[in-house]
Amino acid sequence: MSNNFDYQQLDEIIHSRIRLAIIAVLVSVDEAEFTFLRDKVNATDGNISVHLKKLEDAGYIHVTKSFMERKPVSSYKLSAKGRKAFELYIERLEKLIKK
Repeated sequence: MSNNFDYQQLDEIIHSRIRLAIIAVLVSVDEAEFTFLRDKVNATDGNISVHLKKLEDAGYIHVTKSFMERKPVSSYKLSAKGRKAFELYIERLEKLIKK
């Protein structure tokens, strides 16, 4: 049985457990605050911050920073580019599984 799937086609930005979890959460909501994402993904502040920055740098998420009662609040939203990348990632995974 020949498997011609090229694993290098998997998006390396998304192909991280934490980043994949972040995107999976953001796909199901309009917007999410930092603490909500941190708690859903079960990561530390520092760890999730690094992954959120990587997703933001790739253009996969948008961040809005504001203040609520003098406290900084960061909200994250999946971008159109991020949604498309996630859909493509899922398609490629399905190809791998079906081989």
